[in-house]
Amino acid sequence: QVHLVESGGGSVQAGGSLRLSCAASGDTYSLNTMAWFRQAPGKEREGVAAIYNDSSTNYADSDSVKGRFTISRDNSKNTVWLQMTSLKPEDTAMYYCAADRRILGLPSRDMFNYWGQGTQVTVSS
Repeated sequence: QVHLVESGGGSVQAGGSLRLSCAASGDTYSLNTMAWFRQAPGKEREGVAAIYNDSSTNYADSDSVKGRFTISRDNSKNTVWLQMTSLKPEDTAMYYCAADRRILGLPSRDMFNYWGQGTQVTVSS
């Protein structure tokens, strides 16, 4: 079993930055894919970014996060981060960390086996 704990959420003004962290514990062997998803009220959970064991990355297709968000990981610490800059009110959501031993893309949201409880990000205008 794998346990994921997110931290770093909070309330910021538009244009601000936040760095989310996700620490994995338990049977963390070969967590090939670690990813961030977000869910705004009344909307589906959507992929934000994924990072693989070789540190290659994949970001959401939309332009909503490209160039503003950066995903990174430290396998020795079993931790993944999401650096968010130039935050906008539309970034307001619960942000979830997800992980899986398989190599999964963001569209494979429902295939991720491990999920954290989420951390709230609120961006005010």
